Amino acid sequence: MSQPLRVGNASGFYGDRFSAVREMLEGGPLDVLTGDYLAELTMLILGRGRMKDPDAGYATTFLRQMEESLGLAVERGTTIVANAGGLNPRGLADRLRELASRLGIDVRIAHVEGDDLLPRAKELGLADARYGQPLTANAYLGAWGIVECLKSGADVVVTGRVTDASLVAGPAAARFGWARDDWDALAGATVAGHVLECGAQTTGGNYAFFQEIYNVKAPGFPIAEIHPDGSCVITKHDETGGAVTVETVTAQLLYEIGGPSYAGPDVTTRFDSIALAQDGPDRVRISGVQGVPPPPSTKVCLNHLGGHRNEMTFVLTGLDIDAKAELARAQMEEAFAEARPARVEWTLIGAPAPDPATQGEATALLRCAVLDPDPEKVGRAFSGAVVELALAGYPGFTMTSPPGKSAPYGVYTPAYVPNDVVEHVAVTHEGDRVAVPAAPAVRDLEAPAEPPPAEDVPTGATVRAPLGRVAGARSGDKGGDANIGVWARTDAQWRWLEPFLTTERLRALLPETREHTVRRHALPNLRAVNFVVEGLLQEGVSASTRFDPQGKALGEWLRSRLVDIPEAVL
Repeated sequence: MSQPLRVGNASGFYGDRFSAVREMLEGGPLDVLTGDYLAELTMLILGRGRMKDPDAGYATTFLRQMEESLGLAVERGTTIVANAGGLNPRGLADRLRELASRLGIDVRIAHVEGDDLLPRAKELGLADARYGQPLTANAYLGAWGIVECLKSGADVVVTGRVTDASLVAGPAAARFGWARDDWDALAGATVAGHVLECGAQTTGGNYAFFQEIYNVKAPGFPIAEIHPDGSCVITKHDETGGAVTVETVTAQLLYEIGGPSYAGPDVTTRFDSIALAQDGPDRVRISGVQGVPPPPSTKVCLNHLGGHRNEMTFVLTGLDIDAKAELARAQMEEAFAEARPARVEWTLIGAPAPDPATQGEATALLRCAVLDPDPEKVGRAFSGAVVELALAGYPGFTMTSPPGKSAPYGVYTPAYVPNDVVEHVAVTHEGDRVAVPAAPAVRDLEAPAEPPPAEDVPTGATVRAPLGRVAGARSGDKGGDANIGVWARTDAQWRWLEPFLTTERLRALLPETREHTVRRHALPNLRAVNFVVEGLLQEGVSASTRFDPQGKALGEWLRSRLVDIPEAVL
């Protein structure tokens, strides 16, 4: 039997642990080391950087990591595949060649391009009615450009906007010689890529039951041992912190997904077919994954410059918190009389404890966020007006920050274009340009049928307790939408949770979702339900005025709500 392909991850976002690349290379054998540096917000940041410097647009952190570790990767025989090219994969590849030459390292560097649709934005109808032409417009490419680079002998492949899972599916397809229609194998590798993409979130980071696996060491980064049929084992290097369990993997599988059919440019992966099993300490086997053809259109990440924003936070202490907040609002409304920002949003955070023993326990925060196309209207004119209330406002007036200028914000929107309009190109280490054919157009596939409700629902006496006593959760953002994945820990708890946690129940437990469309998807194979709350995060993280603009803590809010749980499942 062929040896599995050992693929590790060393970055879940632009700004992740810098030392992870070196740690992963030193920690044990790896065939491939991947890094995910791109998110919708990152593309906006890189787009603004490119406005100032046309040669910018890539993740500079990756270049510094390679200065420290490229020689070690070559020495260990580990291939590097990363999407750190951002908006300028060719530029990053050139900088890497310069770096390798300076360090005297013999290494073959290739890149993937074609995701940048900005020059064709008008032709493809990607302008926005409100915001005009986009700042960035990048199609989510698949794995096959990476495959071509690796087949040509590349040691390092850098890409622009590919799907996060493609960083893993590409090396697997290249190693095992998969065809474009090996749907189940590609789906299995896509699941492995989804588990790896956010780094330490798979090994105990951001994990609902963190106290069960707390370790003084930082969590290690995950590894997938991928087999020729696409099945895999998720693990980590020995002697690293954190843990790999069925539940830590489940949590990551539920992160930033929608329904059971997970559409991508290479394959549509059926998340309702995934089977998980503990395969020893810090080893989880993933098998049974089924795939069907990808959709006929390719998703495009659009970022527009939306305007300017600012915020100030009032500190409210002691008695009469609601009255103090109301006075601050009324005084600011008076200040806005001549030049009100296009959008003003107030958020009251926290409440004083009874008989507070510390000033912190006596404090609540009132946050005012403002957005407007005019930077002056939400700049010093706004923050200065707040500070001018210092001696004329509520008793105990103080702020968390001095007055400041406004900052530009971006608006994220997804778009879709036919597969065949995207010019996916692999540029080999020798400079050859290899065109990657588009995925064949197929009709839109029917959504899988909703699974039947759980049977043998536990009944009997109940206990009023936090939902988190029996359920874990992981939440996140997809543009302006938020997802909340909730899983039960045991079969009995699942039989109670599945009929209990309906869309209506979610709206009751999280009242802020009531004004939004909520879609619910059951995944019995994971003992989980996933909710997608449309528009909760407004126009994406950069434009959102929510206190938690990426929805990262929604799951923990849900777990803290008190519900009636049968004693039998506690």
